[in-house]
Amino acid sequence: MTALDGLRALVTGGGSGIGRATARLLAERGAAVAVLDRAPEDAPDPRLAFRADVTDDAAVRSAVDAAAEALGGLDVLVNNAGVGAAGTVEDNPDAEWHGVFDVNVLGVVRTSRAALPHLRRSAHAAIVNTCSIAATAGLPQRALYSATKGAVQSLTLAMAADHLPEGVRVNCVNPGTADTPWVARLLDAADDPVAERAALEARQPLGRLVSAEEVAAAICYLADPSASSVTGTALAVDGGMAGLRLRTGGK
Repeated sequence: MTALDGLRALVTGGGSGIGRATARLLAERGAAVAVLDRAPEDAPDPRLAFRADVTDDAAVRSAVDAAAEALGGLDVLVNNAGVGAAGTVEDNPDAEWHGVFDVNVLGVVRTSRAALPHLRRSAHAAIVNTCSIAATAGLPQRALYSATKGAVQSLTLAMAADHLPEGVRVNCVNPGTADTPWVARLLDAADDPVAERAALEARQPLGRLVSAEEVAAAICYLADPSASSVTGTALAVDGGMAGLRLRTGGK
């Protein structure tokens, strides 16, 4: 047997990047996994993939209910769907602010409230939200994105307090800069992609980008019933970026 045998999990944004890696790892560890995505054909197991945009409440409710029915219930929800944004506070128009918050923050709200009636019936219910180092560290050119991720971390704590009496644990993971399709697109748009990648790697003490699989492993830990005392926690997977201040050029 493996750690997650018998559990039923739903991963939003499971068609690529961290979501896809998480869906795969959950399945490898024994969970039955469904994916909710705008492009479900890219999910690891398209037989249990449901098309929905997290900005559409009716579509989310329908897809979550369909996933729970297909799985025979729901034990784990991974709120991973999200979008990025670059720029200072001057650069993004109001419409983009509303749009990114609609996905990154309200998307978590919509999927969670649709899933909670199912999760309350589980003996091992867990919600894991994908947050970011941007919630706790000031990063250049990430004002809008950082604001949404700060909201996700605060929302995680509030949800953990609200739903602990119902037996639902709520945590988040805070990845550093990860090697994902969105970061790849940012690098492709840079004047010097090689130099930009080197700069992103250098600001993480480990000296490289975080992999999607490393974030997936942290999500699986938080979803595991063996972490039953872990709730209201933000787990950093950032190569030491949040807490380490290494010296350079000397001992």
